Amino acid sequence: MKCTRVKKGVLGVVLIAFFAIGLKAQPPKGEQRKRPTIEEIFKQMDANKDGKLSKKEVKGPLLKDFKKIDTNEDGFLTKKEIEKMPKPEKREKPSK
Repeated sequence: MKCTRVKKGVLGVVLIAFFAIGLKAQPPKGEQRKRPTIEEIFKQMDANKDGKLSKKEVKGPLLKDFKKIDTNEDGFLTKKEIEKMPKPEKREKPSK
């Protein structure tokens, strides 16, 4: 009986700790995440360090809009192409 209470207590503390860590990891309500710079994008995604991004290297919105961004249709995204890409449209929040 005592062992079960101790286990439940420890489990409760662990769950509270994970919940608190999860809340801290998210940006405060109403604040948006800062968009990464082009330099940060290339640092994260340019796996072979050739100064351009292939379709295999990109992810997220860049992958979704790859054909739109790749204006010279060479199969790679350059820093200039990313600089000139259209800004994503802001999604409207649904009314409550």
